[in-house]
Amino acid sequence: MAFDLHQIDIPFRMQPGLRKLGADAAHLRALVPGSPLFEAKQRVSRDGQALHVAPGFDAGPALDAIWRQANRDGVAKPDPSLSLELALEQDLAVLDLASTSVPWMCVCVPSGWAPEEKVGRTLAEIHTPVADSGTLNGRWSHLAALVSAGQAWERQVWTISPSSRFDQHPHRHAPAPWPDADDPMQFAGLCYLRSEYQTFFPVCDPTGQPLGQAVFTITVALQSLPDAVRTAEDAMRLHQSLASMSDAVLQYKRLGEVRPRLLAWLSQHATPSAPVSKQNV
Repeated sequence: MAFDLHQIDIPFRMQPGLRKLGADAAHLRALVPGSPLFEAKQRVSRDGQALHVAPGFDAGPALDAIWRQANRDGVAKPDPSLSLELALEQDLAVLDLASTSVPWMCVCVPSGWAPEEKVGRTLAEIHTPVADSGTLNGRWSHLAALVSAGQAWERQVWTISPSSRFDQHPHRHAPAPWPDADDPMQFAGLCYLRSEYQTFFPVCDPTGQPLGQAVFTITVALQSLPDAVRTAEDAMRLHQSLASMSDAVLQYKRLGEVRPRLLAWLSQHATPSAPVSKQNV
């Protein structure tokens, strides 16, 4: 799923940023065998590093809800020999709405964090390393209250990365270095827009009765930066958001040292007379 640059906040803010989804909205898609994402998830699955469960947590009701949602979304339940992480494109987590803890995760392609270090913790604890976490932490209980009402929600987050690797687990892979290119056009051509489309849907029993949990889905997408920034309006919006990031956010996203080159490239394409295309890089 390509990231919609119109969703970018100006000025940039670290926030939950939830938007309501309709009752018929799709949350889950079948993972395409042989795709780069499938291969990345398969490597993690083979090593037994996909599933993480807090002691004593029964994931059965949430798993049943996931498969019911997958069926509604048109995803046929695969052969039992195919594990959950290889059946669905999305990484998944379960949120306990009363405690705001996350007792279960099925995550193969994290964006720079380690699921095994986060499982069982509250949303506030999980997001402690995030820039501006103090502002975020006051909103997690509100998020849980919204989700507990039975409505489905969505949000999108993004960053710019030097890596085309889906799996960015910090202990499995060292952070990729930024391209050694001073020319802004050449530099941008070696960068990627990494986005996550995230949704929440309530865990209910077969009769539709809420069970005090929500499933959190994460769909990771990677696009080369020139492919992602398609128009002058895209370039201007990304430029304004990137320019407004605080020092703390820039440090958290590893963008501080490269922001000048990114802004220079975006400036070149932020006018109607300079459409962005592969030929520009």
